[in-house]
Amino acid sequence: MAHPTWPLYDLRIRTPGLELRLPTEDELVALCDVASAGIHDPEFMPFGVAWTDKPSPRFEREFMQHHWGLRSAWTPERWQFNLAVFHDGEPIGFQDVGAKDFAVLREVVTGSWLGAAFQGRGFGKQMRAAVLHLAFAELDAVVARTAAWADNRPSQAVSRALGYRDNGVTRELRRGVPTDHLHMRLTRERWPAHRFCEVEVEGLDSCREMFGV
Repeated sequence: MAHPTWPLYDLRIRTPGLELRLPTEDELVALCDVASAGIHDPEFMPFGVAWTDKPSPRFEREFMQHHWGLRSAWTPERWQFNLAVFHDGEPIGFQDVGAKDFAVLREVVTGSWLGAAFQGRGFGKQMRAAVLHLAFAELDAVVARTAAWADNRPSQAVSRALGYRDNGVTRELRRGVPTDHLHMRLTRERWPAHRFCEVEVEGLDSCREMFGV
């Protein structure tokens, strides 16, 4: 179904095992349930913003507000596309890709999470591969960036497997404690040699201008 007022709803990205797209309101609630059921060991914080530490019902309310806010703040000059990830029709997590001044810089930043029950099955690589294909093959990006805490080995492993290289370290607060944050960078030239899986994109033409291209 075409959405003339918000055509991002028509954009689908598919890998052999996953579909990425904007969720409906009911699916967003279901994804909130996936997140509240657990993403990581409570003793370890993988995110730059400790959003999973918030108590209920603040957690659930701010989860919904965050996703509503991204859509309301979207402009071609600054956007963040938070794609729900589905496996066999079941919501399992989120993969985001965003940019500022993309029309000029051609650079994107990515982040993601998976429910604990769906980790360790190769979905993390497929999710990232999906948005890297969107960025490089469909939107003509030249650079993709990401970051992970120095002790977040699984996230770093996914990035390195997809061709990212180290791009510096910053000292930042994690739960109030200074911690090394590793930055990684993937160029368009390196990307083809590290493509993880086949990716299919549907519905981009109707919303291409929303990305600033």
